[in-house]
Amino acid sequence: MKILIVDDAPFIRNQIKNILEPLNFEIYEAENGKEAIEVYKKINPDLVTMDISMPEIDGIKALKEIINFDPKAKVIMVTALGHKSRVLEAIECGASYYIVKPFDSNKVIQTIMKVLNK
Repeated sequence: MKILIVDDAPFIRNQIKNILEPLNFEIYEAENGKEAIEVYKKINPDLVTMDISMPEIDGIKALKEIINFDPKAKVIMVTALGHKSRVLEAIECGASYYIVKPFDSNKVIQTIMKVLNK
């Protein structure tokens, strides 16, 4: 299974990657919403983790583009604690779920497995 990790902070992408590597996913990365859309269209991942706040195209705009391209896309939004209204907006736009920074490894894995129906 392919997972696309989208975040402008390399250390956050690495954190998520380190949580997921033992599960043997094929992991791809993008550092902003624009790149996320391009990579999504190229690899058609099974799941995307998408930061909400990023330069160029933010996570919500990228989410909308991805859902428009693939209505069945599974996208989990990644957010800091104080962004509840942005998370609700993302869910309304088609996000499958969300995870909050700082990460709890077990919660990240549970959320991803739930969204993937595993």
